[in-house]
Amino acid sequence: MADEKTSDRQEEEVLEKYSVFSAAEKWRIVAMVSYAAWFSTLTSFIYYPAIHQLAQTFAVPVDKINLTITSYMAVATIAPTLLGDAADVLGRRPVYVLALSLYIGANIAIVLSNSYAALVGLRVLQALAISAYEPDECSKLIRERITIAPSIGPILGGSLSYAAGWTWIFWFLCIAAGLCLSVMIFCLPETSRNIVRNGSMSPPRYLRLPISALFNHSRDNDTKSSYTWRIPNPLRSLTIIARRDNAVIILACGILYVVYTCINTSLSVLFIDIYRLTQWQAGLIYLPFGIGGTVSTFFSGHLLDKAYREARTKLGLSTDKAVGDDLANFPIEKARLGIIWTPMLITSCSVLAFGWVLHFHHHIAIPLCLQFIVGLCMQLDFSIYNTLLVDKNYRTPAAAQASSNIVSSSSTTGKEQRGGKRV
Repeated sequence: MADEKTSDRQEEEVLEKYSVFSAAEKWRIVAMVSYAAWFSTLTSFIYYPAIHQLAQTFAVPVDKINLTITSYMAVATIAPTLLGDAADVLGRRPVYVLALSLYIGANIAIVLSNSYAALVGLRVLQALAISAYEPDECSKLIRERITIAPSIGPILGGSLSYAAGWTWIFWFLCIAAGLCLSVMIFCLPETSRNIVRNGSMSPPRYLRLPISALFNHSRDNDTKSSYTWRIPNPLRSLTIIARRDNAVIILACGILYVVYTCINTSLSVLFIDIYRLTQWQAGLIYLPFGIGGTVSTFFSGHLLDKAYREARTKLGLSTDKAVGDDLANFPIEKARLGIIWTPMLITSCSVLAFGWVLHFHHHIAIPLCLQFIVGLCMQLDFSIYNTLLVDKNYRTPAAAQASSNIVSSSSTTGKEQRGGKRV
C-alpha cells in the first residue's frame, strides 16, 4: 500500500514538472536548436564582405547588390508569421526539416545562378527558408549563443571570397546546413508542448526519432498525446502588435535594429573606400562589433536576473524559480527597463562618434574601438527589450518574437532601399 502511494506521488511529480528532460539533455537540445538558429544571422553577416565582389561578378552597381539585402529582409519580415504557428501545430521537427531542406536548395541554386535577377529571387527563397522559424525553447540561452555569428560570419565571408570566390560562401552554408539537417533528423526530439506536453507524452509516429532510445521519457510508448490538430494561423503575431504595451516595446526594438543593420551593411563598403582595405581585411572589420556583442552575453543574463530579483524582493515577493511568478500582478516593465538607460545612452553616443570619425577619415583604430562599444551596448539593449517582450507574452513567446521581427525587418527594408553608402 505504501509502495502504491509512493508510486502515485512520484507520478504526480513527473506530471507537475515543467520538463522531464535532464539537465544534460536540455543542453543538448539547446545546442542543436542554437546551431539551427545560427544560420539566420550568419546568412546576413557572411554576405556583407562579398558585396563589392558580387557587384563586379554580375556587372551591377553596389546599390543593386544592396537590393538583395533588402529583399532578404523584406521576406524575413513575413516568414515567421507564416510558419511560426505551424511549428506549434505540426511540431518542431517537420518545420526544421522543411526549412533546412529549402535553405540548402536555395544555396546550391545561388551558386549556379548566372544573372542578377536569379540572385535576387534566390535570396528571397533563402530568407523564406531560414527566417521562417523563430525558436522559443530556452530562447534566452539560444539568443546568447547565436551572437557569435556577427563575429565569425564576416571573417568567413571575407576569407572565402578572397581565397576561393564568393560562391564558396554559399557552398559553406550548404555544407553546414546539411550537417545541421542530419542532426535534426536523427537527434532532435519533438518539444512542442502542445504535442508532447512536458516531454512525458509520446508524439505521433511521424514525429518520433529514428533511434527510439534517445530522449525517450514517455511513460507508455503506446500512449499518444491528446492534442487536437488545427489549421495554423499565420496572423497570430499581428494580434500581439495591436496591444499598446507590446507596440511600444517592438517599436523601440525596431528603431534600434534599423541602426544596427545600417551600420553593418555599410561597414565593408565604407572601410574599403576610406581605408583601401582588401576583401579579406574587409571581413575582419566586423570582428570588434561581433566580439562586443558576444562579450555582453556573458553578463547580460546575470544583470537582468539581478534586477528582477531586487524588484521582487522590494515588493516582498518570492524569487523561487521552482514556484513560478505571477507576471500579471508584477511591474515587470520597471524590473527590466530600469537597467537600460546607461547602455542606451552609451549606444547613442558611440554611434554618433562612429559616424563623425568616419566622416573625417580618422585613424582606423578609432572606429574599430567604437564598434566594440556599440556592439556590446547594443546587444545588451536587444537582450533587455526581447526579454521584456517575452515576459509580457510568456504564453506565446514564438509569436511575440515573430511580431518583433515584422517591425524590425520592415523598418530596415525601407532604410536599406535608401541607404546606399551612408551610415
